[in-house]
Amino acid sequence: MRLVGDNIEQPIVMPTRDALRMADEMELDLIEISPKADPPVCRIADYQKFLYQQKKKAKEIKAKQVKVVIKEIRFGPQTDDHDYNFKLKHAQNFLKEGAKVKAYVFFRGRSIVFKEQGEILLLRFATDLEELAKVEMMPKLDGKKMNMILAPKNTKK
Repeated sequence: MRLVGDNIEQPIVMPTRDALRMADEMELDLIEISPKADPPVCRIADYQKFLYQQKKKAKEIKAKQVKVVIKEIRFGPQTDDHDYNFKLKHAQNFLKEGAKVKAYVFFRGRSIVFKEQGEILLLRFATDLEELAKVEMMPKLDGKKMNMILAPKNTKK
């Protein structure tokens, strides 16, 4: 096996028994780093400290990830101006917070004949939010819903 570590200046290739003996002399543990390498790579270090450092790295990576929040806003095909403006203000707040907005028109029963009205409503919604958001997905009919997704232009940190 190939032996590396802070205490070892040059990587050494040696039998497993010698590496274990060397780790015992230093009062440390023999940790297998890369078992699939030829020869396998091991390190002499304190195992608890090694685990702690791995958890710490994983936590840092997780903290750097961006969590995407999608807020939904539902319209009917004949949504009134007052309701539209109310939902528009909510969408503006969501976009300012950095969340994506999924706007959809829900068609009930025979209201599916007003597909054009639903598309016009969503396009109007997109133009009203033009300064805050960009359209990620244009209005598309999916069963009884016509969906559109808006993403904020500048993400809040």
